[in-house]
Amino acid sequence: MIFAIETAALQTFDGAFADELFLAARILFGGVIAFIGLNHFLNLEEMAGYAEYKGAPAPTLSVGASGVVLVLGGLAVALGAFPTLAAGALAGFLVVATPMMHDFWAVPEDQRQDELNSFLKNVGLLGMTVLLLAVSTVEWPYAVGVGLV
Repeated sequence: MIFAIETAALQTFDGAFADELFLAARILFGGVIAFIGLNHFLNLEEMAGYAEYKGAPAPTLSVGASGVVLVLGGLAVALGAFPTLAAGALAGFLVVATPMMHDFWAVPEDQRQDELNSFLKNVGLLGMTVLLLAVSTVEWPYAVGVGLV
C-alpha cells in the first residue's frame, strides 16, 4: 500500500482571530528583529569589534549592513510590505550570521553556554522567517499590501 500526502495551497487565514493573531505575531517578530538591527547602530563600535574577533570581513561595514537588513526586514514584516523579500533577506542573514557569530562548538568552555543560547535563539528566528517565506505569496491580513510580483 502506498500512502500519499495531499496538500492544499493556503488561501486565507481561517479561524477565530486568525488575522489578528497573524498581525500580532508579525508585529512582535518584526519589532524584535528591527530592535536587534537598531542595536547594530547604537553599539556599532562594540559589535564591530566582536565581528572582527569572529572573523567577519570588513567588520564595521558588515555590522552596519546587517543592521540595515534587520531594521528594514523587521519593519517590512511588521507592516506586511514586500513579504517575500523581507523574509528572504532575514533568512539569508540568519543562515550566514548564526554559525559565524555563535560558533558555540569552537569557543572556550566558559563562553559555550552564551554562544549556544544565541545560536539557538537565531535558529528559532530562522524558523519564523521560513514560516513567513512559506506564506509570503498569500495576501497577508492588515498588511500595507506592497510587494514584488
